[in-house]
Amino acid sequence: MTRPLRSFTLDLMLDVEGVVAVIGPSGAGKSTLLRLIAGLDRPAAGRIECGGERWFGDGVDLPPERRRCGFVFQDYALFPHLDVRANVAFGADGEDVSPLLDRVGIAGLARAHPAQLSGGERQRVALARALAIGPRALLLDEPLAALDPATRGQVAAELAGLLREAGVPVLVVTHSYEEAAMLTGRVAVIEAGRIVQQGSARDLLEAPASPFVAEFAGTNSLPGIAHGSVVQLDRGGSVRLAGELHGRVAVLVAPWEITLALQPSESSALNSVTGPIQRLVPLGNRVRVVLPGLTAEVTPESAERLGLRPGLEVVASWKATSTRVVASG
Repeated sequence: MTRPLRSFTLDLMLDVEGVVAVIGPSGAGKSTLLRLIAGLDRPAAGRIECGGERWFGDGVDLPPERRRCGFVFQDYALFPHLDVRANVAFGADGEDVSPLLDRVGIAGLARAHPAQLSGGERQRVALARALAIGPRALLLDEPLAALDPATRGQVAAELAGLLREAGVPVLVVTHSYEEAAMLTGRVAVIEAGRIVQQGSARDLLEAPASPFVAEFAGTNSLPGIAHGSVVQLDRGGSVRLAGELHGRVAVLVAPWEITLALQPSESSALNSVTGPIQRLVPLGNRVRVVLPGLTAEVTPESAERLGLRPGLEVVASWKATSTRVVASG
């Protein structure tokens, strides 16, 4: 499927089975992809099919109402003058939506209006409305973006269960690695209108195909210029590689591959950068240590032994064999 956009052409092929997350930089074509599938925009060429039925291509162009895509917009797009029951029932062809209100946990809000609801409640109303039409596919554009961080995790867990139960192909556009990991089994990465990587959330973390994927998944990405087995970093300093490369690159290293110390190591097998700690973030049985342009993860015991605290100057080190490099524009 292709569609010319402002500075590039959206040109991709994507098979959706179960729940798939679509990620990419702003302006990469993610929301356009959803609109093309729903019939709200028209491709220049290609095919769109669902469940063996052709929606677009070879002379076919079904209107949105015949495609029956449940679409959850980023701002939820609820009707402010209608109560919850009426919002969900809109487009349900007279079907009783009471079981659906129970299913998504909003039966007690049936007479409330959108202005009276929390962000999580509005999100559930929008999803219920999308499900009420008996959708052939579900499309969600940043469904958790309007929520505050305190409630996002809980709502994501509830949403993940509802999407699995839907039993139809689901595409979720998100800007959060954690949300992609919680909501879906597979992730498709779009950059400049093309899919550059597909796989599980863990695949993206362990083997990112581009600097954007590395940054999205939480892998460190250090830009620089490669000269053989050495990369001169833009931030200053250099990194040794296990092989040889030339040109503009991004050095990738996972946070858990990095060790922290208060003094430089004598080992020639290690790469290292020095910087002050900006913040410490507890993550279960790990502590994320954020330096300027670099993130490490250590155990709570190591953090306590080293006396890690914001402002402390530390040396972050890792082996050349733990370093991956990808070409960078």
